Amino acid sequence: MKDVRPAQKDAYELILEAIDVGVYRPGDRLVESELAERFGVSRTPIREALQRLETQSLLSRDGRSLIVASLTHDQMAELYVVRAELEGLAARLAARHATAEETRVLRAMVEDDFKLLNDPAALARANRRFHKQIHLASHNRYLVQQLDLVHRTMALMATTSLAVEGRGRDALAEHDAIVGAIEAGDGDAAYDALKRHISIAFETRLRHDADAMLAEG
Repeated sequence: MKDVRPAQKDAYELILEAIDVGVYRPGDRLVESELAERFGVSRTPIREALQRLETQSLLSRDGRSLIVASLTHDQMAELYVVRAELEGLAARLAARHATAEETRVLRAMVEDDFKLLNDPAALARANRRFHKQIHLASHNRYLVQQLDLVHRTMALMATTSLAVEGRGRDALAEHDAIVGAIEAGDGDAAYDALKRHISIAFETRLRHDADAMLAEG
């Protein structure tokens, strides 16, 4: 049975979205015919999309098969370093350039997201939306493009740090501080608050992964 998808999304976006929401996870094999059936498109655009995703290192080769790539510890650490700097810059620029309407939307997101604390998957989606809104509020198209690439790669992480007990509430408190700095037009404070937010998320993930390794023996 074919999934019903918005016509405006191309094969690349459809596959990327499926990876992002966990339909396909690191290590899963992607088959042209199955993807074409799922998304209701021909195999040619699927093939082109897979080639593009492989070029971006979101897919890797396992013999003749393409699988969703996994991040090594070092790759994850490198990604968080870049993410922290770029996200911090986006927050700094948002404090300078965000419109009153954009700032009100960010504030409403923080308030609404507290209702999702018992649903880590929904909170993770809301978290991506929140960060994307800050990117857009920076009003710098080149920065937005680079952050899109970073966040596409973040989809290769099989779990979200927001699933760790207590992390969701703490993350939203950090979001509140970021928005407060943007509302105040304080670029330095916004930069620092968002960098700290990413640093804590990374530390939480490292602790969670270490605990999982210990549990496995």
